[in-house]
Amino acid sequence: MNLPSFLWLWKIAAWSMGLSLLAYLMLAVTGVWMFQARTSQQFPFIIPFLGGNREVRSLHYTMGISMVSLVLLLLAIGIIGTFGHFGSLGHSSHLVAGLIVVALVLLSAFSATQISTRRPWARPLHIGVNIILFVGFAWVSLTGWIVVQKYLP
Repeated sequence: MNLPSFLWLWKIAAWSMGLSLLAYLMLAVTGVWMFQARTSQQFPFIIPFLGGNREVRSLHYTMGISMVSLVLLLLAIGIIGTFGHFGSLGHSSHLVAGLIVVALVLLSAFSATQISTRRPWARPLHIGVNIILFVGFAWVSLTGWIVVQKYLP
């Protein structure tokens, strides 16, 4: 197919990736705030301005749901765009990087739903997966940039 017909799809992908990275950053910040509130006697200075730990947790969940949605949108765009342009998948390591990031994001979301005092394994899993996700996002961003260079004139 002709590339200009897919340009709108690549624009959505670029915005989705940027917003996914922003959501990841916001999740890291709110996660650190929740950790500080849970482990110290003093609340982080910003939490009272946000309405307390409950509102920070709500913001954290909202950002998490947003990031999961954006990553799944990116997966769909990648599959549709690659099939539409090349007729098959697997033209670069970006596919592997993307699938790993999707798996890590879904594992992180699942582990977040399991966090409770009855499941002490869930919180360390959630935090560990999110640290690994940093490397995954860096890898998928690098391979994505290489893919983008194929489409630019």
